[in-house]
Amino acid sequence: MTVDLPSPLRLRRAALSLITLLGGVSLAVIPAATIAISSRLFAETEQGFIAVAIMVATFAGQLTFAAVVESRLSSADTARRVVFPLWLAALSLLAAAILAMNPTNVWVLCLGLPVLVAALEVGRGVSVAERLDVREVWASILVGLGALGGVAAAFSDQRWAMIPLVVGIALATLVRCMPVSHQASRPQPSVRGWVLADTAMTGVIYPLLNTMILAFLGPGDAVLFTAIATVSGLLAIPLNFMRLRLLKEHSTLDIVISAGSVFAAVLALIVLESFGVLGFFFGDVWSGSNTLLPLVLACLWRAASLATTIPFAALRRMGEVRLVTGLRALVSALTFAAASVGLLLQDLSMVFVGLLIAELLSAVIYEVARRRALGKVSRMAEAQA
Repeated sequence: MTVDLPSPLRLRRAALSLITLLGGVSLAVIPAATIAISSRLFAETEQGFIAVAIMVATFAGQLTFAAVVESRLSSADTARRVVFPLWLAALSLLAAAILAMNPTNVWVLCLGLPVLVAALEVGRGVSVAERLDVREVWASILVGLGALGGVAAAFSDQRWAMIPLVVGIALATLVRCMPVSHQASRPQPSVRGWVLADTAMTGVIYPLLNTMILAFLGPGDAVLFTAIATVSGLLAIPLNFMRLRLLKEHSTLDIVISAGSVFAAVLALIVLESFGVLGFFFGDVWSGSNTLLPLVLACLWRAASLATTIPFAALRRMGEVRLVTGLRALVSALTFAAASVGLLLQDLSMVFVGLLIAELLSAVIYEVARRRALGKVSRMAEAQA
């Protein structure tokens, strides 16, 4: 339920929401910066392995986020409070230290990325859900500065270019694991199991798909797919922000802010592509390919998630974890099948067309399920009355 706020307080809350939302760029920039740095440090074959590792890291981050954050936010019978666990912070700091000592070892990078991305996902998720806006601003700045320093060093042909990136992540982790006044709610075991199951079914598609692209189309297309998915992932920042806020409570204000940010992000990406900035950033793999069409399709795919996220979050708030898991299994199969058709046609643009069609169909499926769940609740209330 949305609470009516006095105008100045509502404006302040909107401003803080927008600032925190923009801070999500720091999360999206890590895969992009990793690709940009790798294009200067590693051979194309190694870049292909790193591209798959980035997708695997994203999947690992999603699973960790589901276990630590989303399962608690979906446990309707608890206070639904979340904190950044110290064990994850310690693992992230250890991985960052090992990577800093081995900045040109491709296998250390591939193994360390899942830990670092998991810490970033959980740390940001906790900050957004608990409205720790000031802390999140500082953490985002540290991650962004680290990524910027790493990319600048890579463009200067410095072999240690990965070090600023991982140092920025480590410092942000330290900020995000600072003590808070509340304790984490204990998630309901059954809820955690269902949330992990549906997250796994959804998240595994993209590393699997990119592995198939690496095997059938080669490392160049695997890197390009990861790069385009990463760039269009800029749109996922407001989408993930909206999802987190809606898991706590429905908010028209956050929906409007997120939708406007998605539209602005699409325009920004098209402008950057038109001026050749993305080609300069990602190197030969990007600049040597026709990327405008697949980029536009990828942006449309991401933007379509607006229509999916609202009914999905509503079902989560209702505690319909079993229903959501069943729906996600259906949606995952649909998404993989649609994207695989594009892969069979050996055309990355068609892969993104498949993902877009699947996302639009998913929105319809979730909305139908939401309306049926509301109808069921209404009938039960009438029967009890």
